[in-house]
Amino acid sequence: MEVIFHRLAAQEYNRALLWYARRSQSAARRFERGVEEAMRLIGSTPQLGTPYDQDHRSVPVRRFPYRLFYTAASSTQIVIVAVAHTSRRPGYWRRRHPGV
Repeated sequence: MEVIFHRLAAQEYNRALLWYARRSQSAARRFERGVEEAMRLIGSTPQLGTPYDQDHRSVPVRRFPYRLFYTAASSTQIVIVAVAHTSRRPGYWRRRHPGV
């Protein structure tokens, strides 16, 4: 399965990555690897994520307070609709459509 970012999720990812990079390059690399690992998991086993609602699932970013929320856009494509901090504004992304 192809896993892509919704444009707003890509912005969230870039902001979080920049935040970590300003504090520690090694933390930024670990965050980047954690997101890549979560994306591989989503692509290989989409049903493994924790159900959020009828259309969305999520997986944690290992060792970081973030979750990737995603939905199937088609039978071959999954869209990450949010890179969400676990302590901020739950569900803010729910109105986002899978269209990138």
